Amino acid sequence: MNKPLIALTMGDPSGIGPEIIAKALANPDIMEICRPLVLGDAGAMQRAIAVTGVNLELRTVDVVPLGDGTWHDNINLLPLSNLSSAEMKYGMPGIAAGEAMYRYIAEAARLCVSGQAAAMATGPISKEAMNRAGHRYPGHTELLAELTGAEEFVMMLAGERLKVTLVTIHERLSDVPRLLTYDKVLSTIRITYHDVNRYFRKDPRLAVLALNPHCGEGGLFGDEEERIIGPAVKTAKSEGIDVVGPLSADTLFHFAAQGAYDAVICMYHDQGLIPLKLLHFDDGVNITLGLPIIRTSVDHGTAYNLAGSGTASASSMTAAIRLAAAMAETRLNQEKAVSRGDAGNAEKANT
Repeated sequence: MNKPLIALTMGDPSGIGPEIIAKALANPDIMEICRPLVLGDAGAMQRAIAVTGVNLELRTVDVVPLGDGTWHDNINLLPLSNLSSAEMKYGMPGIAAGEAMYRYIAEAARLCVSGQAAAMATGPISKEAMNRAGHRYPGHTELLAELTGAEEFVMMLAGERLKVTLVTIHERLSDVPRLLTYDKVLSTIRITYHDVNRYFRKDPRLAVLALNPHCGEGGLFGDEEERIIGPAVKTAKSEGIDVVGPLSADTLFHFAAQGAYDAVICMYHDQGLIPLKLLHFDDGVNITLGLPIIRTSVDHGTAYNLAGSGTASASSMTAAIRLAAAMAETRLNQEKAVSRGDAGNAEKANT
């Protein structure tokens, strides 16, 4: 049986994306669990091989390769751009690179939707460069939702000790109170529960954070907890979801990191990402929940100051590939169980 094919998007060729992909694929364990196919630029990848010193050969392909026989000791790359040296100068992203980044992501999504790829794992992009190229999205999450037709989606950051999801994502902090709604909080709880239950842990226990200090202190510091967050949690409970909240962020993460909760629903970006990166700075993984495809990503940026040095850590990229392969395997096992009419084993396939 073929191992799952994972589409790896290079991200910004001017950043560390090609280098961390080269380093990750030099890990022999990766080739044992999946068939990684890089979507990117051959020149950028050849340069990354040289600066990192990995003992791998670049093999460009015109179509998605089949079978398991051509993956070891090779970086298989589907070239989707042909950037000049000036267009991918380290730390200097431009319009051409922004267009290339979009192309890598769009093709990976297409491969996943069509079933040619089992999952995708994405390298870091420059949102500014992609916007300058005319693709105006706050980030991967919103772009992939549009490409796959997903109306509701959730950004998760995950590590071994902590998993967090976000009700609002890339928004001005001053806009967060206005953007919080009962429906948005409830949708985030539902999607988090569904996908954590499917891919990570059966019947997960969830915690929902407050927006304001001390849960608003009875309305003294704000009333979003009473008007919005609390009612959404109550509805989710009535639907059979094991969830508690709203809880104060200043104490909750202590217990979540000790294993009391399987995921924490956060109201805004930094509320969740600061504790996540404190615990999982090197090995955290970004996952988009609610999509019809599996998408994981590094949880860091382009690190232009390290681009070209060959010193950037590939820990997050390696973790993203591993998790994508594991999630693809879980989904395949569930589909097999369902096709056999074995509903009980389908439920256990995520253990």
